[in-house]
Amino acid sequence: MGKKRSYPGEFREYVSKLIVQDGRRIVDVSKELKIPYDTLQKWVASYRKQLQESEKATQNKLLTASEYKELYEAELQAKLDLQEENEILKKAMHIFTQAKG
Repeated sequence: MGKKRSYPGEFREYVSKLIVQDGRRIVDVSKELKIPYDTLQKWVASYRKQLQESEKATQNKLLTASEYKELYEAELQAKLDLQEENEILKKAMHIFTQAKG
């Protein structure tokens, strides 16, 4: 009876990336690393599921047109407020430098 090995999560992810992203074949990686084919299939399936969930989360974070417009208008207003504050500070600085001289 063979002994069951435990692999760290980082290693499982790295091997899964080799297969999914680099296009390596599971059978080749299995032979090369001496990891059972079935084990690699489970790792790859889990990794692909993770990728899909992460992609869905990213899609959910995208803004609608009206949300984007609101965000743009809020940023524009903040920029205008800062410009106004800068103008006030410039005028105050000018007044104080004139008073000293």
